[in-house]
Amino acid sequence: MSKTEDSSKLKQEYIDRDKAERNCAFCVGNKWFRYRAAAIIVEGGYVLFAGNEKADYLYSIGGAVHAGETAEAAVKREVFEETGVEYEVDRLAVIHENFFYDSFGLNEKLDCHEVAFYYIMKPRGNRELKSDSYTMGIRESMHWIPLEKLGEYKAFPSFISEYLQTEHRGIEHIVTCEKT
Repeated sequence: MSKTEDSSKLKQEYIDRDKAERNCAFCVGNKWFRYRAAAIIVEGGYVLFAGNEKADYLYSIGGAVHAGETAEAAVKREVFEETGVEYEVDRLAVIHENFFYDSFGLNEKLDCHEVAFYYIMKPRGNRELKSDSYTMGIRESMHWIPLEKLGEYKAFPSFISEYLQTEHRGIEHIVTCEKT
């Protein structure tokens, strides 16, 4: 299969998946865009991230907003799907524009652009989860990272480590280019 055929097949798989899941996402050539809702969950000095056996990094809890769904409803749904626990939203904290190349899955060969709304979730007072989460057919694992050690991990988005070390008021707009 030629590189062009491989790229076209990959793009079609992504389009088919996004249609089936009603994700607010689309491809144009080798460029992929997604509207995402994500959570910042802090419990007792730890912040929650997800990981899986294919990715060599950790990532924030969250996922694509579905067509006709608010970002707040999407973050609640995604948090429950990934953790098995119903968290409440405290507030919208960050609007994040991220430009990146992913290292696994259907995004692997795509130039990605994502706009994500990051919500601070209300603490529950414990770190117990009932996770049985999968992403693109790959089992996810949940990781509680001590806030003071977050900078030692390869965790995305990269702004969260610095963001959690300072006090914030209002909603912040953060743009990152994490193409490696």
